[in-house]
Amino acid sequence: LMNRQNWLGSVLLVSLVLLIGIGLGAWKYESIQSEHAASANQPEPIESVTIAVARAIDHRQTTTSIGTVLALRSITLKNELAGTVRDVRLTPGQIVEAGTLLVALDVSVEEAELRAQEAQVALAKTVLNRRQHLSQEFATTQEEVDRARADLDVAQAQIARTKAIIAKKTIRAPFRARVGIADVHPGQYLDEGTLLTTLQGVSEAVHVDFTVAQQVAAGLRAGESVEILVASDSSAVVAKIVALDARVDPTTRNAMIRARIEGTRNVPSPGASVRVRVPVGPQRTVVAIPVSALRKGPGGDHVFVIAPDKDGRNRVHTRQVESGPMIGDEIVIHAGLTAGEHIAAVGSFKLRDGILVAVAESVGNNSKETHEAGTP
Repeated sequence: LMNRQNWLGSVLLVSLVLLIGIGLGAWKYESIQSEHAASANQPEPIESVTIAVARAIDHRQTTTSIGTVLALRSITLKNELAGTVRDVRLTPGQIVEAGTLLVALDVSVEEAELRAQEAQVALAKTVLNRRQHLSQEFATTQEEVDRARADLDVAQAQIARTKAIIAKKTIRAPFRARVGIADVHPGQYLDEGTLLTTLQGVSEAVHVDFTVAQQVAAGLRAGESVEILVASDSSAVVAKIVALDARVDPTTRNAMIRARIEGTRNVPSPGASVRVRVPVGPQRTVVAIPVSALRKGPGGDHVFVIAPDKDGRNRVHTRQVESGPMIGDEIVIHAGLTAGEHIAAVGSFKLRDGILVAVAESVGNNSKETHEAGTP
């Protein structure tokens, strides 16, 4: 009897547990169905973005080289003759005009010789005049007249030589220039060929010498433009190529190019280092988009292209692209995108493939422009 009662109790307990489980399952099912119904009635999330239109531009690839600024005229000033310094007018940084006295050596000996030679010339002229007068009266020979004329010529040549020595010991600026640092003082004895200072020509133009690879040099011609970039100034200065070296360096396989900056104020000082942006290859049409539209990820560069779905709503789709150099606030796209396509610009960081978007505003246009840009 006890076993029978225990068995009935167990059956009742199991039945009760089953009933409770079935009730909980039914309640959970109803809850899930309610949630599905509620979510089905909610609208699909939409992200707000600014769109841009991929536009076609004419683009020429460039490379960057390091150049050196050179004055059109630049010399190292040295004395041709030895002597003692009498006067110095070398002020570093000063701009001097052509013919300005810079250094004068002592010429007291030469000046004394000059006075003696001038007296010899006066005497030679007197003798020559007397000989010529006597010759007219047949009181002297033609040989005596010729000898007197030769003595006068020799005396005049001596004067010219002495004046030339004085001129060489009086050093003047050969052209308008800026004076470099000098260490010359009055009373100092200078050997022949002593370095006095440097003179950098001052004009409205400067040269920039730079080297490029022989493949790049082969595509350059005199008259083509390059851009000069100074470290202290973000703006570029346009220069024209004026000369290409006739040979390629056998060690580096680079060729020397010279460009000229015309009529530009505040150009770098001679000897300064600058960056030179040099065009490479032919010009071709590429696509440009705002920098904010390009996204980078593990799979490479990509953009979000906006296109309407079957219901006419705007959705974004991920598109892999091949990016190039930057041009201001835009970046060049070499492959993966065509001109005229709409892409997400500002706000693209929060997008994922297939999401709905609302267009806040549009930027960009389809105009075709010309640019030159450097490789990154």
